[in-house]
Amino acid sequence: MQLGIFAKTFIRPAVEEVFAALASHGPRQTQFNLSCLGGPSLPDTITAETTRRVRATASAHEVGIAAISGTANLIHPDPTRRQADLRRLTVLAERCAAMGTRIVTLSTGTRDRENTWRRHPDNQTPEAWRDLVQALERLLTLTDATGVTFAFEPERENVVNSAARARDLLREIASPRLGVLIDPANLVDPGEAARLPDIVREAFSLIGERIVLAHAKDRTDDGSVVAAGEGIVPWPLYVDLLSDAGYTGPLILHGLAEDEVSSAVAFLRDALPAAPHDPPRTAI
Repeated sequence: MQLGIFAKTFIRPAVEEVFAALASHGPRQTQFNLSCLGGPSLPDTITAETTRRVRATASAHEVGIAAISGTANLIHPDPTRRQADLRRLTVLAERCAAMGTRIVTLSTGTRDRENTWRRHPDNQTPEAWRDLVQALERLLTLTDATGVTFAFEPERENVVNSAARARDLLREIASPRLGVLIDPANLVDPGEAARLPDIVREAFSLIGERIVLAHAKDRTDDGSVVAAGEGIVPWPLYVDLLSDAGYTGPLILHGLAEDEVSSAVAFLRDALPAAPHDPPRTAI
């Protein structure tokens, strides 16, 4: 495993400055977000010049692009918006390899109209599940030629809100191009800190073999997001389970302010011997 971080942790006017700041803190892998270029995370078009700029800049700073964020609400109540986002995700998938990765991360969505990561009572309805399955099947068909893997994240606020629901989705959509993005902090509700080790163990027993990307976020027992090492995530257990599952990808820090990065990096390196010090690898 290598240590990585969200590129958008570093707010800069140019992508070159983003990568310079990222590399200066030590991580050598990133989950990139096209918003770092000053536009939307999911643009209508991505030019060849854009892909060359991103890949060349990452390479110049010896940073590997582990994945790119595909920020979309796959079950938004407005079907027109859902279709528009599927087109944009297809464009992103077609350009991923040119930027150095073949992984796009996804949320499984919510019926909330305003916030992709806010819980809604209709998320657990059969209709929401049907819309998610149909959207993913369509996305996989549209992007078949790209070879891109879509990594969806089980999150309490979304349709796939548990490891069990993630397993069900993987069974229903039997595609090797659908994988899991694991983040223990997103598997627990407020007040469940004592249960989190058991929740994490269960998650790995159900979906460990399908994990293609791992996040390193933390949160307190009241649900507040904090930097790694400041909350309730059982880090030694988490890293051991990743290793046991055969995961060799990066551990991606996020959910923290830039002034917290140094301490979070130090925590993972000091407290978790399995956290990486290796040089970056080429993703493609």
